[in-house]
Amino acid sequence: MNFPTSIQEIEKCIAAIEPERYATTRNFIDGAVTYLSPYISRGVISTNYVFEKLCDTGLPFERMEKLIQELAWRDYWQQVWIAKGSGINEDIKRKQAPVSSAELSVAIAHHQTGIDAIDTAIASLYETGYMHNHVRMYVASIACNIAQTHWLQPAQWMYYYLLDGDWASNALSWQWVAGANANKKYYANQENINKYYHDAQSGTFLDTNYEALAATPVPDKLQERTALKLKTVLPQTDRPQLDAAKKTLVYNYYNLDPNWHTGENVNRVLLLEPAFFEQFPVSEKCIHFVLALAENIPDMQVVVASFDSLCEIVPADSIIYKEHPTNEHYSGQQEPREWMCDVIGYYPSFFAFWKKCREALLQRMVG
Repeated sequence: MNFPTSIQEIEKCIAAIEPERYATTRNFIDGAVTYLSPYISRGVISTNYVFEKLCDTGLPFERMEKLIQELAWRDYWQQVWIAKGSGINEDIKRKQAPVSSAELSVAIAHHQTGIDAIDTAIASLYETGYMHNHVRMYVASIACNIAQTHWLQPAQWMYYYLLDGDWASNALSWQWVAGANANKKYYANQENINKYYHDAQSGTFLDTNYEALAATPVPDKLQERTALKLKTVLPQTDRPQLDAAKKTLVYNYYNLDPNWHTGENVNRVLLLEPAFFEQFPVSEKCIHFVLALAENIPDMQVVVASFDSLCEIVPADSIIYKEHPTNEHYSGQQEPREWMCDVIGYYPSFFAFWKKCREALLQRMVG
């Protein structure tokens, strides 16, 4: 899997979306998924931008609904992050139980679980920075519900490698699988994996029915644990050449929008803060991906420094940035992000959020 980084190639990916095939095949390893998540997560495009492109196809809402609903999940997780802040790093609805360890199983980290489809997917994650969404649920279920690991460190491990890493989607989905953000845990047995992976493996620790699976003690293969050593390698950068008389647009890991204030005579800075990546470490592949995406923005200057250090070069009141939960220490002029619908605030369930969102989107299409 190779993700292009030029705007022209990204637009081709959008044009190639097949909403109806997506709806019927998305859970299969070879299904018609969009592969747009890295660009949405990095703020190159928005969920609303994709929605508008879908509307341009002329298809009725019902034939695109499943894909639109999945886009809404991304906005929903973001709304939870805005509402809960750092609280999403803790069990939201109930304590995960049972928990035998906070550390990831060595067999998962080394892709040696003995589940062929899972081991292949983890190895591919390390190589490509991508994992199919359904397989992410499988991995989370094995890590949290079979190996009885608390969800937080395994979620950090997966986020580290994902080009589409979005901490809200990642952390809250892991909590959902582990039962900390849902009414029940998510399990997948070998039969389920075989179905969606077109496989026929048998004899694994998942090769049983769901009642037995939920009562299974931690398999010997998953007992050994490993402490995470996740560190971000940031590039060396020179002091930026900025005109203090101009406005300064601050881009970051979650905002690489090439259409933001286009054509304006401003400073453009991609700010990579070491403290941010200490809290949310990502792989070198992720950093290279971000730097490549930044090349779509003319006159971009990459700055590895703190926000306060940037304010020593340009006045804080000349800085413009987009709203995001990781930007609360910024100062200057905050601008809103683009949402697919104007349903704002915390909803305890996605489907309560989706009910209002669906109604608003239908009105947009009719209007």
